[in-house]
Amino acid sequence: MFSSLKVRNYRLFFLGQVVSNIGTWMQRIAQDWLVLSLTGSATAVGVTTALQFLPMLLFGLYGGVLVDRLPKRRALLFTQSAMGATGIALAVLTLTGQVHVWHVYLAAFAVGLATVVDNPARQSFVSEMVGPDQLQNAVSLNSANFQSARLVGPAVAGVMITGVGTGWAFLFNGLSFIAPLVGLVLMRSRELYVVERAPRGKGQLREGLRYVAGRPELIWTIVLVGFVSTFGFNFPVYLSAFADDVFHAGAGSYSLFNTLMAVGSLAGALLAARRGTARLRVLAVGAVAFGALEMVAAIAPSLWLFALLMVPIGMFGMTVNVTANSSVQMSTDPAMRGRVMALYMMIFMGGAPVGAPIAGWITDAYGVRAGLAAGGAIAALAAVTVGLVLAKVGNLRLSVGWNRGHPHVRFVPREVQEQLAAAA
Repeated sequence: MFSSLKVRNYRLFFLGQVVSNIGTWMQRIAQDWLVLSLTGSATAVGVTTALQFLPMLLFGLYGGVLVDRLPKRRALLFTQSAMGATGIALAVLTLTGQVHVWHVYLAAFAVGLATVVDNPARQSFVSEMVGPDQLQNAVSLNSANFQSARLVGPAVAGVMITGVGTGWAFLFNGLSFIAPLVGLVLMRSRELYVVERAPRGKGQLREGLRYVAGRPELIWTIVLVGFVSTFGFNFPVYLSAFADDVFHAGAGSYSLFNTLMAVGSLAGALLAARRGTARLRVLAVGAVAFGALEMVAAIAPSLWLFALLMVPIGMFGMTVNVTANSSVQMSTDPAMRGRVMALYMMIFMGGAPVGAPIAGWITDAYGVRAGLAAGGAIAALAAVTVGLVLAKVGNLRLSVGWNRGHPHVRFVPREVQEQLAAAA
């Protein structure tokens, strides 16, 4: 389960991210709370979030082009320093009482700009640290790292904001970037896997898009992730509405739902790390299970049943995320990995700004149960469709039988299916 941590360079990277991810989650909570305190407007909080994601939607593909040209370790030193400086600047403004809402808007946009390069660089740098054999394990551990911070960071931020104020949470986040920067500096260059960088030239963005379009295992995986993230991952909309409108239980239940989902996500990431391979059938089955569980949760009659369903929903959601991420990386030429991962992350992260208004409209018009059920149905239907498309592309057919008294369903090559039919 933790085999990639044997690699010294990745171990340094992982430990640095443990600290930095906690700081990032703390800043997310502190940032939203500060904007709400300054303006009293939930719309202003939404604008802050939108400004942080907007650069990825606008410039994400160009960030991938840059990542393929640049040394990834050097690029990460720059982006991590920029994000740390942003946190410290917000801390100074807040602690001195000089902060205004436009400062927060500007900081959110600046972090978003750094993420345009940082995200594909971090994703593709993993393969340079661990090599192809440990890639699936390392990607899974990165997700487990992020989910662990999701459990710890908001709790620490809540205590810090209540006790000493938002400025100190910003300061912790800014200083937390020292950990990954030290890790990057201490890495041994000779132990990194050499990857040929793309030469500077025209048309590299179009080249990346053509590359993905010509690879069914890439384009259909990204399409599936797009549907799941756009329609299935709108939990801020669904969970708050279930806590308030359906079960009338308040903020405590909303926090419980999110915590249980984070526990499930952490379990899903660790199981993916233990599995060690990224199979497209695991991706399709995981997405079907994720969508089906959302539909079951939509009709859950009690708060506790709904809360317990958050654990497997989080687990299968993370299975989809990790399997898709590692599958795309392992199927991509190293010289194209920055551009491909930029497209993947743009689709994955861009789903929320597109899907959230749709989910909100369905929820307002037909109720939150209908909204969650619709999101799950779309995710499951997309998974079935993409699974069948990939099976057809791979010349596979569905085989149904019995193995030691249990039903056995799998995809097999067409010639094997024909042999099984002839033998029967």
